[in-house]
Amino acid sequence: MVTRHEYLEKLKLWREEKIIKVVTGIRRCGKSTLLEQYRAYLTETGVKPVQIIAVNFEDLAYEDLLDYKKLYEYLSERIAPHGYTYIFLDEIQKVNGFEKVVDSLYIKDNVDIYITGSNAYLLSGELATLLSGRYVEIKMLPLSFSEYAQLQTSGKSNDELFYEFMSEGGFPYIAAMDRTKEKTDMYLEGIYNTIIVKDIEERQTRREPDTTKRKVNDISLLKNIGKFLAGSVGSLISVRSVSDYIVSSGRKVSPNTVSDYIDALTEAFIFYPVERFDIQGKQLLQQNQKLYIADTGLRRYMLPRRNYDLGFTLENIIYLELCRRGYEVYVGKNGTAEVDFVVKKNDVMEYYQVTASLTDETTFKREVTPLQNIRDNYPKTILTLDRFTLGDYEGIKVKNAVDWLLEA
Repeated sequence: MVTRHEYLEKLKLWREEKIIKVVTGIRRCGKSTLLEQYRAYLTETGVKPVQIIAVNFEDLAYEDLLDYKKLYEYLSERIAPHGYTYIFLDEIQKVNGFEKVVDSLYIKDNVDIYITGSNAYLLSGELATLLSGRYVEIKMLPLSFSEYAQLQTSGKSNDELFYEFMSEGGFPYIAAMDRTKEKTDMYLEGIYNTIIVKDIEERQTRREPDTTKRKVNDISLLKNIGKFLAGSVGSLISVRSVSDYIVSSGRKVSPNTVSDYIDALTEAFIFYPVERFDIQGKQLLQQNQKLYIADTGLRRYMLPRRNYDLGFTLENIIYLELCRRGYEVYVGKNGTAEVDFVVKKNDVMEYYQVTASLTDETTFKREVTPLQNIRDNYPKTILTLDRFTLGDYEGIKVKNAVDWLLEA
């Protein structure tokens, strides 16, 4: 088991603050394990077992507590008379009306609340209204390459491990198990089908009656749209382009329906939409966006017959890493040229280009020129898998992507 230091530090930062800690992320990315590791930390710092209440709603033992009134009664009876009580509610979105429970616990003294969920709808609707300004979201992803490499004992080089990581992905169980392709694919199939059926179904049962969203009840259409998005990683897409693709395959579907289905896939954290940013005008653009997938192993499973597109897979991994490092991430547009990522943190911007190789002169010019044409002094970096073009080109740093990923 790898310790998820990055996320643990965030939880420690907010310990005993009067704010609800909400850990979100795709199913099986390690949210439950993170809470276990955090509870171990609490115990090590002197917290007594009676001060910790943990409920995992995926465990049948807690089925009776899916009634929010019974859940509130169960938790209230166990609040410690002295000191803080730390309450952990795992996959809380399964409880209809859980917002009332969390809100009631929040107003009690010396109660520290941590909840997790596998659907972004957890933080919309009534919860967002009740708890506006009273929660912090910790967005969790599968293992980074650095974390993945820590678990490997094969003696392979970092470059060899990275090519393995691109194919296998970063779900913690896969990274730690004795892998075969058959076992890996069976596990990924289970995750994908569970997300499609359970998490998206839960999204629908929690929607308010007057919602304008349509129900996602055509699983075949949902999977087709998911496959299209997985195959379009790194490319600009629009709802219209997706609906045109579906219609061309012989199905009738409206853009509104496609939009609802894309929302379902992003709310389940399978895909992350990334907006475009006009570098010259310093503003977001309304048209088109890119979507990146939460895990490249899952992408390979969804596209079994796809020739392995090294560049787009690398770009997807770099996007996820930039998110892990706390950046706001956008796709850059500079005139007619594109910059893969414009990132921002603490009012400082940076620019990133991603390419499998820079050894070809045409490719080198294509990647360098958009960065050279940016008229500001913010850092500019090209990440590549080759080790022959590393260096500094008129202030543009060229780094090996594997080395950069291991810097964290």
